[in-house]
Amino acid sequence: MAEKIAINRMTNCNVYINGSTLLGRIAEIELPDVKTKQLEHKALGMIGDLEFPSGFEKLEGKIKWASVEPDAMLQVFNPFVAVQLMVRSSMESFTNLGRTNERPVIIYLDVMFKVGQMPNFKPNENVEQESEFNATYMKQTIDGKDIVEIDLLNNEYKVGGVSLLTNYRKNIGG
Repeated sequence: MAEKIAINRMTNCNVYINGSTLLGRIAEIELPDVKTKQLEHKALGMIGDLEFPSGFEKLEGKIKWASVEPDAMLQVFNPFVAVQLMVRSSMESFTNLGRTNERPVIIYLDVMFKVGQMPNFKPNENVEQESEFNATYMKQTIDGKDIVEIDLLNNEYKVGGVSLLTNYRKNIGG
């Protein structure tokens, strides 16, 4: 029987901060969305309004900690120093034959934390603590292939390893 459908799944990950593993110490990580800013265009003679990309929204994310991590908090509470986060996962592919492939998915981020929450206490429960961040750089690779890369400070945006802002940077002289 020939393969007709392949399903890709990721169900877990490990997070590193400045190269140190946080395995088992993070309950959840919310990664930034790459969201374009859109400007509306409407003009006489046009039968409708249009929107065109004009830049990117902030790259915001959040970490929910599974426990209090003093070494990590030393970095979270310093808003003036960027840290490097790396999120590593394994993408499993399933077909009618079962699991047929496993590929690494890696997301690299340069972030500055903007909210370092103090622990919240509840009786007989683990403390809850969250840290919000803004990223200036983010790159995703799957099986060693570049998917998306955005560097807000250097006006760089790549999809599939191809720069989509080369002419823009050339046109503005930067």
